[in-house]
Amino acid sequence: MPEQRQIAEDDDGIRLDRWFKRHYPQLTHGRLEKLLRKGEVRLDGKRAKAATHVIAGQTLRLPPQVIHDKTELRVKTVQPVKTSFKLEDTILYMDKHLFVLNKPAGLATQGGSGLKEHVDGMLDQLSYEKTVRPKLVHRLDRDTSGVLLIARTAQAAAGLSRELARRDAQKIYWALVKGVPKEKRGLIKGALAKEGARGKDERMEISDGEDAKFALTEYAVMATAGQEFAWVAAKPVTGRTHQIRVHLASLGTPIVGDFKYGGVAARGKGAIADKLHLHARALDIARPDGGRVQVSAPLPPHMLKSWALLGFDPEDKRDAFPKLKKKK
Repeated sequence: MPEQRQIAEDDDGIRLDRWFKRHYPQLTHGRLEKLLRKGEVRLDGKRAKAATHVIAGQTLRLPPQVIHDKTELRVKTVQPVKTSFKLEDTILYMDKHLFVLNKPAGLATQGGSGLKEHVDGMLDQLSYEKTVRPKLVHRLDRDTSGVLLIARTAQAAAGLSRELARRDAQKIYWALVKGVPKEKRGLIKGALAKEGARGKDERMEISDGEDAKFALTEYAVMATAGQEFAWVAAKPVTGRTHQIRVHLASLGTPIVGDFKYGGVAARGKGAIADKLHLHARALDIARPDGGRVQVSAPLPPHMLKSWALLGFDPEDKRDAFPKLKKKK
């Protein structure tokens, strides 16, 4: 006898073929297509296609050959990441749709050549009661710390990605730079293109070439230590690779510890570490179910130490980018 399955909230918005891959992985795509053509699989009593997006609460008719399929599933063995690191210790905010983590400096967001530990490889730790694996929504450079957004459902991942794509999200970064920008607040416009090798040695450069992508960063100087160091808040309007790092270096004020774009000029001084001083401080983004999420992340240890040495306040809650009053 056929059985009826109701589409769960965690599956809302995914394609029908993805639903079957998730719940009946032994069913091949070819067999599913045949069942759909014959009308043996139905969605709310109607024929459906593999690309149909399902909605939570809909009823799916499953024929006996799917329910009682005894085909042996060959599963690729995935070696678990051996780590004592607990992602739950980095959670700043969580609800049924998303997590916001405070990613430590030095921990990669995604895997790559020679990387044994990365956030993406540890996301199973955050599955909790959900039947689906959490998913990265954006990424941070390995040595950049701070706010990292993780979706708990496919629907949330799609919605949050749309908000980021249409720039209905505000991300604020804090950086310690060598030198002081001439203007206390400004916009850095500089299209970016890849320069040289890819991978670990990948570099970006400001370019007017055909492959260059428009990039815009707003910045504001929060405090200075003489003319030697400045605490800068940066708000990327676009989201290009290494955007803030390249743009701040283009002002002649590279981020401390950013030897890729600052060279020897990016060295710290005295007890100020030669680690990258770039931190994703705050995020403001629309929630998938309405309202907004506003989260800020405390500075990592090496930046806290530098702030203390330079007399900066790590708890400063000033709005770095207040709306400018229009002249009458």
